[in-house]
Amino acid sequence: MPSKEFDSLPNIYLVGPMGAGKTTVGRHLAELLGREFLDSDHEIERKTGATIPWIFEKEGEQGFRSRETVVIDELTARRQLVLATGGGAVTQAPNREFLKKRGIVVYLYTPVEIQLQRTYRDKNRPLLQVENPEKKLKDLLEIRDPLYREVADHIIETNQGAARDLAQKILNLILSRNAVN
Repeated sequence: MPSKEFDSLPNIYLVGPMGAGKTTVGRHLAELLGREFLDSDHEIERKTGATIPWIFEKEGEQGFRSRETVVIDELTARRQLVLATGGGAVTQAPNREFLKKRGIVVYLYTPVEIQLQRTYRDKNRPLLQVENPEKKLKDLLEIRDPLYREVADHIIETNQGAARDLAQKILNLILSRNAVN
């Protein structure tokens, strides 16, 4: 049973590249906190009734990013939430502002080699449907890593430990920081 001490914690937002484990870790973290868990990509699909690859195909990346900003604005306005964002959410300045001002942001840093292992066969990732997915992941990380770091309150490396252990580590970090503040 989650402790009442968690009620005063702000929302927790997970950012990082595709394959970082944001959804898996986020579910465990929400369970530890006794909170609702949402994934912004899943919410976009639920609201539109369309898959992300379909949105990318019909509207392009910018069309998807516009939809993503609306959803992140709506979700970050809620309370008692753990939210996993899409890998590219930080590329849009309004999203970074919503995340930074409305909760605690945790960057799940994941090396490209691990991202590649975790996303290798996933056809639901439009940006990886290219000739050289490893190069694409490296290029994306080069652009996005500074943005993840800019918005993050905490950085956790995901290549050390199971998802449940990472969720506990995140909770411990947040609680120790809150005890100091």
